[in-house]
Amino acid sequence: MYKNLQIPRRPYQSEEHQMVQDAVDQFIKNEALPNYEKWEKEKMIPKSFWRQMGTQGFLCMDVPDTYGGGGCDFTFSALILERLRYAGIDFGVAVHSDIVAPYILNYGTEDQKQRYLTRMAQGTMIGAIGMTEPSVGSDLKALKTTAQDRGDHYLINGSKTFITNGYVCDFVVAACRTNTGTPQEGISLIIIDADIDGFTKGHPFDKIGARAQDTCELFFEDVRVAKSNLLGEEGKGFAYMMNELPRERLGIAIEAIASTAGVLDATLAYVTERRAFNKALYEFQNTQFKLADCAAELQVYQSYLDHCIELQSAHKLTPTQGAIAKLKATEMYGKVVDECLQLHGGYGFIWEYAVARSYAASRVTRIYGGTSEIMKLIISRALFKDAYMADKK
Repeated sequence: MYKNLQIPRRPYQSEEHQMVQDAVDQFIKNEALPNYEKWEKEKMIPKSFWRQMGTQGFLCMDVPDTYGGGGCDFTFSALILERLRYAGIDFGVAVHSDIVAPYILNYGTEDQKQRYLTRMAQGTMIGAIGMTEPSVGSDLKALKTTAQDRGDHYLINGSKTFITNGYVCDFVVAACRTNTGTPQEGISLIIIDADIDGFTKGHPFDKIGARAQDTCELFFEDVRVAKSNLLGEEGKGFAYMMNELPRERLGIAIEAIASTAGVLDATLAYVTERRAFNKALYEFQNTQFKLADCAAELQVYQSYLDHCIELQSAHKLTPTQGAIAKLKATEMYGKVVDECLQLHGGYGFIWEYAVARSYAASRVTRIYGGTSEIMKLIISRALFKDAYMADKK
């Protein structure tokens, strides 16, 4: 799967996986890498590239072919994320294919599936997820965006922030508070099309990393949305989010591991070529020991990640397992990329080097999808589950 790293064959790897990998790698080489610097400056990936991804069949890989998807299992979705991030291509394909699409597939009506999933797979309709709000981060129960019942439609007011794909999205699955002030008050998920009156987008944020991944605020001012755009049942949005977050967190872990592998491979090549004191950098024992430690950590976490990928493919991944994968993969990513930047010396601080881009991008992986502190809370609750239950009694 990786170039220089001696990682054993993945447990689920097949000839079909290798064929897909070869196709994705060639596509990235021809269509993404030559344009990526431009996309970073523009702060977004153009919709034309999304359509190219769809034409190649690289979007919504595990959506049934009935709805235009690849009809594969999750291992192929994971492969797409891996190859993009290994090459240093950082944009919201995971949000589109591995967060938004499963919400619609698992909770949507047949009409919603036909309307959105088919076009998502084609890359002609880009999806975003609207959870985080300006005053609400990881505490999703405290969100303030409201959807008032007005008979045949909802009237939505509020805002969302840090929304990946927010600027280029054609629709957003937004978490809204419904039946406010009543015993039935709860959180519901509502599909909001981007071309509807009252839905506006802020300018893409100027972030320290992942610059080609557009991220912005979304604003809803008296937005009228038909009741038919309710996703699933009213008031069950929080439960739906809790069901889907393990996969989202696994996706972040997959991207972190693949990014780590990409940086390590690039660093192995760099220290082989770069010389100091009449020796190649790799000849210094410090370099050897540093990279040996990084490679060992990568393989350990890769093994656990592969186990989680297989569990997700069988729809058996638990919230605790997803939290462990995200927590440890993202922390390891930050540690390894820091070591690799140090070995690059001053060149590691230059943006044109992959290690600099990855260093900047790595930091947010410990924040989005639930912070590292939230991951630890989820894991600790599982450890003390019996004690919590006893206290409640």
